[in-house]
Amino acid sequence: MAKLHVSTTINGEPQEFLCDAEQSMLDILRGPLGLTGSKEGCGTGDCGACTITVNGRIACSCLMLAAEAEGQQIGTIEGMAGEELHPLQQKFLEMAALQCGICTPGVLMAAKALLERNPDPSEHDVRFWLAGNLCRCTGYDKIVRAVMETAADMRGAAR
Repeated sequence: MAKLHVSTTINGEPQEFLCDAEQSMLDILRGPLGLTGSKEGCGTGDCGACTITVNGRIACSCLMLAAEAEGQQIGTIEGMAGEELHPLQQKFLEMAALQCGICTPGVLMAAKALLERNPDPSEHDVRFWLAGNLCRCTGYDKIVRAVMETAADMRGAAR
């Protein structure tokens, strides 16, 4: 079967790759592109460990066909930090909102997308938005608090 040629933008950089018609975006990210931050937790879109953004919207890369990336703007955890950690990454470290790390890239990508849409989320908003990201270690409280505190810090709000 012939390979498909895909031209896309990943973390702001033009990328091209070849893929099979049935290959997932997660397979391409972790394989030929060497972007191993997105994790495969379930392979069925249930856990959120492989969360990326596609044109600013969150998506499970295990469910996205790599060919669907054609012409799209893809964001992965590798593109989250600039010269310094993103405020969410820094707050997760400060508040110990991570443990084993399998879910963390997907949670961070989803939280970043939330804060880009809603810079002042309620606790309910955060919990609802992150409902697609499963964590077996933290119990979510530290994660939710870290997202809430990051939102407040980014707004310059007093806590």
